[in-house]
Amino acid sequence: MTNKRARDFGIPFTGKTGPNNAITDVAGVEVGYTTLISDNPASPVRTGVTAILPRGKNKEPQPVWAGTYALNGNGEMTGTHWIQDGGYFAGPVMLTNSHSVGIVHHAATKWMINHYRDHWRDNHLWAMPVVAETYDGVINDINAQHVTEADALAALENTQGGAIAEGNVGGGTGMIAYEYKGGTGTSSRLIDVNGKTYTVAALVQANHGIRPWFTVRGVPVGRLMEVERVHTKEQGSIIVVLATDAPMLPHQLKRMAKRAAIGIGRNGSPGGNNSGDIFLAFSTANKKALPQLSGAQCSMEYLNDEVFDDLYMAAVDAVDESVINAMVAAEDTPTFKQPAGQICKAVDAEQLASLVRSFYEAASNDAVSLAAFQG
Repeated sequence: MTNKRARDFGIPFTGKTGPNNAITDVAGVEVGYTTLISDNPASPVRTGVTAILPRGKNKEPQPVWAGTYALNGNGEMTGTHWIQDGGYFAGPVMLTNSHSVGIVHHAATKWMINHYRDHWRDNHLWAMPVVAETYDGVINDINAQHVTEADALAALENTQGGAIAEGNVGGGTGMIAYEYKGGTGTSSRLIDVNGKTYTVAALVQANHGIRPWFTVRGVPVGRLMEVERVHTKEQGSIIVVLATDAPMLPHQLKRMAKRAAIGIGRNGSPGGNNSGDIFLAFSTANKKALPQLSGAQCSMEYLNDEVFDDLYMAAVDAVDESVINAMVAAEDTPTFKQPAGQICKAVDAEQLASLVRSFYEAASNDAVSLAAFQG
């Protein structure tokens, strides 16, 4: 799998990234994958599980403050009712395919019970992991339910910080974005607020959009690139997980989660009727014990809403780049059905970057066009 990412081809993204340009730039966050691939023609396997541990493998179950938003709700993300009411969750975030939510939730619950064994043994605690999905049935035999409990547990055990793989990995293995091969992508931004540097980062499972919508840095590249179409009507989804170390209250994280919609809109998606565009944002700041194990009086540090504009822009930028990173890292993959036997091509990153560069060069050489472009 290529190690090159969108920036390596000269696509001009804005903003300063963290050292890995990944969600793992938020200190403590770990990501792990189980990737399942088999070429059995009767029941091909192109699927998997992505695990995100907001606080790594810390042995104390500590909540992270969180907010969610659904641009279009044709999909699933478990635990969101409690996040909306309680403002937090504890434990992992898992991404997989649409028909594997149950088994992955079962495995993540088991992992929490075992990993935090003493706390679950000695207290009346409940486990409610976050599990989200997108549909990989064009490439993977989704109805065969290939993902097992062991696969989900392996993804959790494999989590790590630092640089992480993208494209055809984990839950993104069988996904399609803008009719190119999609999958898992990530990016981060560093933001200064009153002399303190915070990280805002995203991880996406990109399985959304149709070719004519595809836009990169304002350039309608999908209309300019001649590649065989996979489908003419959107039938996928995108899950976005935003992470930050900036101290935020739950209502602020919900507002940040909403900005993921602008991030995917930059790539051209309007949030189609058949798409599950579901977003989660969490903050690793304000480390505390679970409320059930805390006293009556609690306090939190948080940023003033008035300083959030740069944080919102960082979220938009990170989501935008994450989608393109997922596509650039992806590899050609055969389809399973509707249409069967076709190759879902990965985007030609060189051609993509050339189109974007040509647009900017043309604008810079034309004073009128440049003035119009700059507003």
